[in-house]
Amino acid sequence: MKRNYQQELDGIIAQQGEKKPTLLLHSCCGPCSSSVLEYLTQYFDVTLLWLNPNIWPQEEFDRRLEAQRKLIRAMGLEERVRIVTVPRESAVWYEAVRGLEREPEGGARCTECFRLRLRETARLAAEGGHEYFCSTLTLSRHKDPVRINALGEAFAEEYGVKWLPSEFKKRGRELRSRQLCAEYGIYRQNYCGCEYSFRPTEEQSEKSIRRMDNI
Repeated sequence: MKRNYQQELDGIIAQQGEKKPTLLLHSCCGPCSSSVLEYLTQYFDVTLLWLNPNIWPQEEFDRRLEAQRKLIRAMGLEERVRIVTVPRESAVWYEAVRGLEREPEGGARCTECFRLRLRETARLAAEGGHEYFCSTLTLSRHKDPVRINALGEAFAEEYGVKWLPSEFKKRGRELRSRQLCAEYGIYRQNYCGCEYSFRPTEEQSEKSIRRMDNI
């Protein structure tokens, strides 16, 4: 039977007491975190984890991180959501996906990318004493929630911290993320993040592509 991750999350929230449980929320980008933060901060004490060694090049990593910070300020969450940032350790990511460079988007390379980030999120959640961890990855219609939840549950067992089941795109949150980004002027990227997912658009000159290749 197909699982309904949103209903499972509803059940967890329904059983909570007055005190909000602590949650380490891995954010893949500002846009995906927007409606997720709007939703989860009602029920959890959220710490946001910026852990994205897949993002290429460095200037794009910096631009997305600044968009994340801008979003939290614009949403008035500075006093409620702490940001933990991990520097871009691209060598670790390239090692994790070695041999999968030609995989199609959404294939085995993406699985290893999810695995790398979710395992480290679980480790940091356990180290920091958080009750739960999860990721904004399930907001996107292009990401497989079954795969992401399965990985999260495996790492929850490995590190002894609870995984928060999710399929955040449910109940109109993907559309809501677009609305929030438009309202606050948040940068929305046009590729997932890694260099293998980057596809030049017609508007990008050869010069700009060469510049990115040299970073």
